[in-house]
Amino acid sequence: MLCPFCRHAETKVVDSRDTADASLRRRRECLKCAKRFTTYERIETTNLLVVKKDGTREQFSRQKLKRSILLPCEKLPISNDKIERAVSRIEQKIAEKRGEVSSKKLGELVMMELKKINKVAYIRFAAVYREFADLADFESELGKLLKKTKGAARKKK
Repeated sequence: MLCPFCRHAETKVVDSRDTADASLRRRRECLKCAKRFTTYERIETTNLLVVKKDGTREQFSRQKLKRSILLPCEKLPISNDKIERAVSRIEQKIAEKRGEVSSKKLGELVMMELKKINKVAYIRFAAVYREFADLADFESELGKLLKKTKGAARKKK
């Protein structure tokens, strides 16, 4: 690990702890200049392929997954921390697949996470993901969502 201040190659770990997004936070100190800095480490999922609708395969990208969640959340009161945790949960679920995961499965996992985070973001994503053709498709999805929401409210009482 290179020191970001003096570029010396030797550092020591002063503190290490897990974070909410399944990464490892490490506080490091340079052995030459004695300055401290923080690094975040995460398990790389480079061997995971996403199988697209047309059968083509591409390397899994955490950034692309995050972008697919950020877009429907735009202009909504959703913290970046919530989005990071959702991305990490999805990443953990698909890491268990080992090898390949379908884009359909990935889309379903994103929808499940968005439904927990924000209903408007969920509907925005569903409109694109499920290729809503007209207003009837929106009404149908909203009806399902409202039915589940009312059912959950009744159970709480």
